[in-house]
Amino acid sequence: MSTPAVAPVNKFAADSTLRRIATMQDERRTSALLPYLSKPEALYRREAALALASVQDKAATPALLALLTDSDASVRKVTAYALGQTADSAAESALQRRVIVEPDPAARRYLLEALGRCTTRAGLASLSRLPANLASDTAALAGQAWGLYRAGLRGLTSEEAVGRVVQLLAPTNPYDARLAAANMLARTRSLNLTPYAATLLGVAQTDPTYAVRSAVAASLSKAAAVPSVPGVLAVLARRDPDYRVRLSALRAMTAAMYAPVKEAAWAALTDPNDQVALVAAEFFLANASGEPGTIFLEKANQLTQWRVRATLLAAALKFGGPIRGAIRTAVQQRYAASSDVYEKGYLLKALGEDPGAYEFVEKAVFPKPTSLVIGTYGMEALVSMRRLADFPAEQKAAFALTLQRGVASGDVAIMGVAAEAIRDPKLGMRSLFVSSDFLKTARDKLTLPRDLEAWESLQQTIAYLDNVAAPSLPVAKAAAHPIDWTLVQTIPAGQRAAVRTSKGLIVFHLLVNDAPGSVASFVALTREGFYKGKTIHRVVPNFVAQGGCPRGDGWGSTDYNLRSEFADLRYGEGAVGLASAGKDTESCQWFITHSPTPHLDGRYTIFAQVISGTDVVSRLEIGDRIENIELVK
Repeated sequence: MSTPAVAPVNKFAADSTLRRIATMQDERRTSALLPYLSKPEALYRREAALALASVQDKAATPALLALLTDSDASVRKVTAYALGQTADSAAESALQRRVIVEPDPAARRYLLEALGRCTTRAGLASLSRLPANLASDTAALAGQAWGLYRAGLRGLTSEEAVGRVVQLLAPTNPYDARLAAANMLARTRSLNLTPYAATLLGVAQTDPTYAVRSAVAASLSKAAAVPSVPGVLAVLARRDPDYRVRLSALRAMTAAMYAPVKEAAWAALTDPNDQVALVAAEFFLANASGEPGTIFLEKANQLTQWRVRATLLAAALKFGGPIRGAIRTAVQQRYAASSDVYEKGYLLKALGEDPGAYEFVEKAVFPKPTSLVIGTYGMEALVSMRRLADFPAEQKAAFALTLQRGVASGDVAIMGVAAEAIRDPKLGMRSLFVSSDFLKTARDKLTLPRDLEAWESLQQTIAYLDNVAAPSLPVAKAAAHPIDWTLVQTIPAGQRAAVRTSKGLIVFHLLVNDAPGSVASFVALTREGFYKGKTIHRVVPNFVAQGGCPRGDGWGSTDYNLRSEFADLRYGEGAVGLASAGKDTESCQWFITHSPTPHLDGRYTIFAQVISGTDVVSRLEIGDRIENIELVK
């Protein structure tokens, strides 16, 4: 009896050619990858095209265009994806021609989406009108919607395109098309959706999926002048069963709507989901009108969730009027009593609404903060104060000295925030700095690639003061940290990671077949206990929860960078991506999405997917601990 063959643990384990292609991708070697596009094996043609989607080199466009007629439909599909990732307008006409004759539905959908990434303004009209033979094709409808969404992200839209997108929201169209259409309306800037308000109001209340309702609710801020919009947003904020829709409704509320929606926003401060309550507090901070600061102080003192409370305290200071000093004292007392560095940081952020707190906040930052987190939040608060209209004119020169002190501090976050403020043209700092030498001294003490984000901020400010073009980012080469193929070949395709947090257990499925370098790095860091005790340092409601920073403030890194791996994956709910400061600068920080966030597709590496614990993800808050991560079968 023969012994059954044992399947390899992942696609790379038994195929050296796949490892070679992935290494060429990691090393950004376009010329070495091109010959694989003509290999007899469809597998290698497909993998080479996919590799070029990460390289994003327009020199590959002619070879990829030739592959649009490949005999294998899966090759044609990923070729369209790669062309879209390259975003080369030279591919536009070939993509348009191929859409009409492409027999495979999946490839057809990808071709249309790629068109949105590559189209010129002149070509947008053809994307807005499907050929007659595709008018009822569900794959083409989805592809058209995604294409118009991708074009909209690039600032390319038209009345015809918007009208078509609204049509694609119809309940008879597939979910994929409705999701893309809703996101196009929510994320494309400067749209006037007033003519479509009736349709949008209906979809926001009746679409069966939270993701479509949420995105359409967000888009209603662009139809704010329609009298019925505020009332519907108020109803959604109170009653929608999904917290993400309630949250989007609150975000769509504008200052002009304040009177008819404020009662719904007051009620949302005690929403059972903390993310909704936080967005309600942010609504008041941004849009309140005619309210005394005392009302926000009173509301804040009734709340237990510290982040919501601190945001209301910021509103109390902003609208404090004659009793601002008393409110400031109350906030400073709460700061002194708190033992949580993140709460203290948020209280400093609240004090950033009051120039009278300048000395208090400066003392929290200099000469040395009690924690890295407090230093970062404190420096950001000082900059926020300087942006206020009532910041004292006589204190502006002293603020410049504070920024110079921040640059010289040696702390990467304080340095980076201070440098960014110096080059902010709205602050008019250029005339106060006669030389950039102090910035160069600070820059030259940094260690690359670990301190890349601070280095970039300093370098951009040096260029600003010297009135020269900023140099390109000094991204570490693959040779500095190559893919550990020995490790990759031991990682099962179904490998899971149990992430134990102070809020509960989250389980990741690690996508080693799609992001071998990123997964290998995560596995290596996990095995050495790197993530044990780290915190969730960033939570943006209905966007991401982010952790893994060794500093705890988002400015930390390892001593190596990874190269971006842009596989054919999408940021749906529970996607796990690597944070970065730009392409090929990934390291140890990762984030989990709360809902579909397609504007991240093809821009940030996806290396895992949450397969259980999405309820825990929705409850994660800044300061929650990553107690441990364990690799499990």
